[in-house]
Amino acid sequence: MFQPLREKQSQRDSFFDNAKYLAIVLVAVGHAWEPVMEGSRATRALYMVVYAFHMPAFVMISGYFSRTFAARPDQLRRLVGGVLVPYLAFETAYTLYRRWAQDAPQQAFSLTDPFYLTWFLLALFVWRLSAPLWRALRHPVPIAAAVAALASLTPRIAADLDLQRVLQFLPFFVLGLSLREEHFRLLRRRAVRVAAVPVAVAAVAGAYAVAPHLRMGWFYRNTSAEELGYAWWAGPLATVALGAVALALTAAFLAWVPSRRTWFTVLGAGSVCGYLLHGFPVKALQYWELVDAHPVLATPVGRAGLTVAAAVAVTLMCAPPVRRALRWVTEPRLEWAFRGGAEGSGGAGRSGAEGSGAEGSGAEGSGAGRSVVAAGGGGGAAAGGRPVGGGAVGGGPVDAVGAGGAVSRG
Repeated sequence: MFQPLREKQSQRDSFFDNAKYLAIVLVAVGHAWEPVMEGSRATRALYMVVYAFHMPAFVMISGYFSRTFAARPDQLRRLVGGVLVPYLAFETAYTLYRRWAQDAPQQAFSLTDPFYLTWFLLALFVWRLSAPLWRALRHPVPIAAAVAALASLTPRIAADLDLQRVLQFLPFFVLGLSLREEHFRLLRRRAVRVAAVPVAVAAVAGAYAVAPHLRMGWFYRNTSAEELGYAWWAGPLATVALGAVALALTAAFLAWVPSRRTWFTVLGAGSVCGYLLHGFPVKALQYWELVDAHPVLATPVGRAGLTVAAAVAVTLMCAPPVRRALRWVTEPRLEWAFRGGAEGSGGAGRSGAEGSGAEGSGAEGSGAGRSVVAAGGGGGAAAGGRPVGGGAVGGGPVDAVGAGGAVSRG
């Protein structure tokens, strides 16, 4: 069924657990910055750097751990239990949360238009199911890139399944399917780690230079170029340019992720919990207008405090006790829903949100990896799915009111 919490660390790859924890901290911090970055060019620039790579990195690692997915019965059962069930549960939870917090009983439930950060769960479900098709193609990455480019110049794609983001982030998932362990080993070389420093410095400097001018919607990949107010040809151009930036920053980030076991390695195994839970306090900033009520939060000291608070909060949410408490929804037992023998030819561990993604062991088996869902994250704190305004927002699993000021279904 699934690996127990006390699984031996030797069954997991510390490198990926470390990467997932560090990534989920960036997700939470980025969300905390959204309501307070107005008027701070430096905060906006840092936000842009994070959003330039963190979601592509999550999707790519998710693809890497989907390489052996062949839609066997055991894999499908873990995919349903690890991705689809959490999606339904937290789609409901976040909708009810908004109804209560904003006294908005009209807030509709939707199974196909993801609310807030739940979009990534639904996208992961679609990407994972498509993995066998992409592995069968001769040149899957260029084809996926072409699909993303076409989506970027196609306005008014329906909100169902958050299809615009599913298509625009698709190349990173397909790239992950094509990667091998040796590619990640290359990133751990000293020369690559040294080169990562000027790459990061250049990214921050470049983001600071363009921060007042560049629309944040480009990073969220949930709208077309025309909907952002640009000519149609800007979409494919941005797809290539931002894709290259994302890959460079992802490589720089992974180059500095420790491969040894650290104090936070165990927290990477619970990153799915941090991802699913951190949206509740982040949403509280919006729903109760806490920044307006406490202007100190929008000062340099307040931003620093929110940064620390977000990092600490998501760290606690990734802790083993929280992971155990949420197993019933993140790793449900579904024997009652599937025919006997669905465990099939033996995935080693969880899949779905806990194995369909990259949250886990370095194992390549169908279920040996743990979740990338928690690692996958990003997006705006103040909104969820489709944008309703000029600056389309949503770069990670959360689509929000970012610098562009767009509000979506969250």
